[in-house]
Amino acid sequence: MKRRPFRPVRTPVALALLALFSAAVLAQSGVPAASDPPPAAVSGGESSLELGRVTVTERRQGPLRSRSLLTSVDVVQGETLQGQSAQSTWELFQLSPGTLLTNYNQGTTSGKVSMRGFNGEGEVNAVKLLVDGIPSNSNDGNMPYLDAVFPLELQAIETVRGTNDARYGLHNIAGNVSLVTRQGGNETLGRVGLGSFNNRELQAAQGIEQGAWAQNYFFGYKNSDGWRDHADSRKFVLAGKWFYTAEGGGWRAGVTARHLEHRADEPGYLTEADARATPRRSHAFVATDGGERRIGQLSVQAEGTAGRDLSWSTLAYVNRFDDTRWVRFSAGVAQQERIAEETHRGARATLSWRPRVQALHEFALESGIDTEQQRNRSDRWLSAGRVRTSQTRDQDFTFDTYGAYVQGVLRPVASAKLVPALRVDAVRGHLDNGLDGARYEINDYGTIRQPKLSMVWTPAEGQALYANWGRTFQLGVGAGAYKVPPRVTDLRPSLNDGWELGWKFQPAPWLEGRLARWAQAASDEVKRNLNSPTGDSDNLGRTRRQGVDLQLTLRPADTVQAWVALTRQEALIVEPDPAAPATRGKEIDHVPRHVFNAGIDWNATPELKLSAWAQGQGDYFIERENARGRFGGYTLLNVGATWAFSDRWRLEAQVRNVTDRFSEYVWWDGTQSLHSPGTPRALFVALSASL
Repeated sequence: MKRRPFRPVRTPVALALLALFSAAVLAQSGVPAASDPPPAAVSGGESSLELGRVTVTERRQGPLRSRSLLTSVDVVQGETLQGQSAQSTWELFQLSPGTLLTNYNQGTTSGKVSMRGFNGEGEVNAVKLLVDGIPSNSNDGNMPYLDAVFPLELQAIETVRGTNDARYGLHNIAGNVSLVTRQGGNETLGRVGLGSFNNRELQAAQGIEQGAWAQNYFFGYKNSDGWRDHADSRKFVLAGKWFYTAEGGGWRAGVTARHLEHRADEPGYLTEADARATPRRSHAFVATDGGERRIGQLSVQAEGTAGRDLSWSTLAYVNRFDDTRWVRFSAGVAQQERIAEETHRGARATLSWRPRVQALHEFALESGIDTEQQRNRSDRWLSAGRVRTSQTRDQDFTFDTYGAYVQGVLRPVASAKLVPALRVDAVRGHLDNGLDGARYEINDYGTIRQPKLSMVWTPAEGQALYANWGRTFQLGVGAGAYKVPPRVTDLRPSLNDGWELGWKFQPAPWLEGRLARWAQAASDEVKRNLNSPTGDSDNLGRTRRQGVDLQLTLRPADTVQAWVALTRQEALIVEPDPAAPATRGKEIDHVPRHVFNAGIDWNATPELKLSAWAQGQGDYFIERENARGRFGGYTLLNVGATWAFSDRWRLEAQVRNVTDRFSEYVWWDGTQSLHSPGTPRALFVALSASL
């Protein structure tokens, strides 16, 4: 199949239709006078954009914030997130620009978030996840910890795209996302919801702040029959925070804890014909497929100041991940029982220095160190109806990382800022194979150096031009990180060099936007062989990803907010694995050429808010040779209404996929395409209280 040329900007028809809808509402609401103050999110010399109400608080000294990074940073505020009727937390990223959502719709393995031309297949997991600052990826880079946070508990989601963030190493290949949960306050929040396919949810959040002590508690429960047959899902979350702030605010310390339990059936995959004719169907051969998952997090955190110029922060944590999954992909293969048991213990510390330097308008220097000690187990069995027949994997392995970074902020003149940085990482570990009693050492990747440089120029009020360059890295995961025969020589890390040129603009108080051109090139990229009994990886080769992001946020009146975000991207195999010459110049599978989202919130009256939002993507190839066709494109429209019938009570309703459009996730198993149809039109209602 002939590859289409990459066109950086090509706006989908759906965006144009939504823009017309927005214009109609704006015409009724009126545009504010030029004298109206700009929104609080606008900050000179920064490139971040925010969606939702922004609460301005006193800024602590502390480490440099995500929002100060000179790259594509987006923040979705809790007010926008907490009313979402999402079955899985990854679905909330439909509101975050530039992110690709992959909807497997398979029980505990329900979906994935990715960005910057990386797909969500789980083969190359390029996004670092943090929950209240705690690194929260599993060993393979996946993000099962996302489901341990429910929408009502969220204060914000921060997304950092690009390669210039020096704070994190492992899995921070294309960027990172942070879930920030509630801290302090004196309020009791509750939400009870019902929806299509017997969806039921209960969420409760409690904040208690008295004097120096702040406590937060959360309980969440979700139960659903699923829209497809054999898709029951039940999960609950418990979380707590306990913090003490010293008199005068010189330091603060606390403990956080979180626990998730999730059990779900899997409806399995269908052939293309079945997916079109009987999309709700679940084949009899997957009648015992499903999963059981438990997640736990515990952390101790502290931060403070030492004099006028120094500030520090520390974090120690332990993550526990226990996952068992029974899966049979097609009638021609056996069921597998897959077991993952992981314990990750880690710590990080940062020191920030912000002295007054007479020759500079701003100067800051930050350094940090971090480590994570992983003790992991990965077992696989062939089974029939959850009865084991033979073992195909028995692995215990250690994977220990050590990292350090230093970065500075220099503003030689009021209109320009530079941020140079350097990060280094190293890994240690070994793998024990219980099937043959052998031990294998980890690849000696050496000291992985990652220089970075960012800059911004603010030539006028409301205008910022920024540029960055940075290096990130990819290592093997699972058995792919170790010298397992026939591989006996050390592998090198895959180095990912990326750059971005961007323009953040605010031509009027009611309009804010960002336009960015970016590219990333990786050497010796590898991908997990997801169905390999040994857990090994395949060589993808030298790759190149590039794209353009356009984002607009409109606030034409106190009663209206609208946003539009479009990403045009391309991901290519430039120099393939010698064993796969037919992949040269081909597109990386499961990367659509465009991703977009858009929406509008309109407070029609003080009591009634109406919303509409859409998300979509283009088609993608399902294998590396691009010979099996393109699938997966969709555009989905959602609408919602919130009625605040008292000061404390709200009634919320949402219709997802209001036009009942067909969508699906598709993959290639080596012999056929396998399809997982997406959810059709669905209605959700909820009653929320703030007491």
